[in-house]
Amino acid sequence: QVQLVESGGGLVEPGGSLRLSCAASGIIFSISPMAWYRQAPEKERELVADISSGGGRINYADSVKGRFTISRDNAKKTVYLQMNSLKPEDTAVYYCHSSGRYWGQGTQVTVSS
Repeated sequence: QVQLVESGGGLVEPGGSLRLSCAASGIIFSISPMAWYRQAPEKERELVADISSGGGRINYADSVKGRFTISRDNAKKTVYLQMNSLKPEDTAVYYCHSSGRYWGQGTQVTVSS
């Protein structure tokens, strides 16, 4: 059974930082491309960042370039999203995604003063 479990969301003030984690099980993590998506209220789910299985290829949405960093630890079967300089428009539920197929349950990120 595949499980992707996100953690690290919460409430943060504008300009603050959060680090999301996604722990995977039930997949061969080391060969699985991973991604973070987000969905804000009344908006479609959008890709935030993705990373290849070995970490050599990374892509970011234009809206987060220079502020967010995706990384992975294949030994820990975990993918991370470091989010800096957070803005109110980053408020959304953030989802971990694996191999174009599996989704986590999501973690809420709220940026507000």
